[in-house]
Amino acid sequence: MEQSTEQQKPLNANSAHPIDVSVIGLGPMGQAMVRTLLAAGHRVTVWNRSAHRARGVVAEGATLADSTAAAVAASDLVILSLTDYRAMYDVLQDATAELAGSTIVNLSSDTPEQARRAETWAAAQGAHFVTGGIMVPAPMVGTEASYVYYSGAFEHFTRHRPALASLGQPRYLGADAGLAQLMYQAHLDLFLTSLSALMHATALLDTAGISASAAIDELMTTLRDIPAMLAGGGNIGAQIDAGEHPGHLSTVTMMGATADHLVAASEAAGIESALPRAVQAHYRHAIAHGHGGDNWTRIIDGMRSARLSA
Repeated sequence: MEQSTEQQKPLNANSAHPIDVSVIGLGPMGQAMVRTLLAAGHRVTVWNRSAHRARGVVAEGATLADSTAAAVAASDLVILSLTDYRAMYDVLQDATAELAGSTIVNLSSDTPEQARRAETWAAAQGAHFVTGGIMVPAPMVGTEASYVYYSGAFEHFTRHRPALASLGQPRYLGADAGLAQLMYQAHLDLFLTSLSALMHATALLDTAGISASAAIDELMTTLRDIPAMLAGGGNIGAQIDAGEHPGHLSTVTMMGATADHLVAASEAAGIESALPRAVQAHYRHAIAHGHGGDNWTRIIDGMRSARLSA
């Protein structure tokens, strides 16, 4: 997940008792994890479909396996850093005999349901399965800013927690293997939508000749101010949990009018309006259901029901 890549203080590199760890998948994230594990004193075996990607980490102390079967056989803890969960089946299809008794920690991105299916598949191979979502970009792995969500069997997560902690603060969510991916995707939901909103706003300003550099400098003020704005509305999460949406600061009607203006401004400027129209639909749904005087958080009801046209 992308975020600031400013220099961060590394975690205690010697906090875990050295163990054998295998890492399969050596993209930027996989390589970062290998280097972090090596720095923590672990013995790391690696495998990647394109073997040349292993040169750097091998030079730093990792051992290159000549097959996935050899990589799995080398360690009880097997960490996957792949494109998606489908890739797991592809790369491990020739290593199923070696999987029995091992713990697979899949840090690849996919849907919660794919994570649950993968747990079932791993169990059929006699392996234990933990799913995870690492919440920082590769340069920040192993720093104090790094944190990773995990879910799956608590026993096997706990067994390998010391080694996993070298990658970032472990945040265990529960036994449901899909929970870590659900939380990971929720973060990406916020992240990707925010990036699209930033680019849409920049495109809107571009129609008036305002450069992207100038636009983003101004727009970042709002992004930085959002946490304080949310805090000023009280404990929003607790209010939503209680079904309370007090409209004393901002109402659905007020925010909905702003959404209408944004759609109109986008269309008048001749830029794509799908994003502001989606936002507009949330407020129109709440207004249509008699919640115009409630706080803007009321729009969650329409999202929960997935029936904005109802």
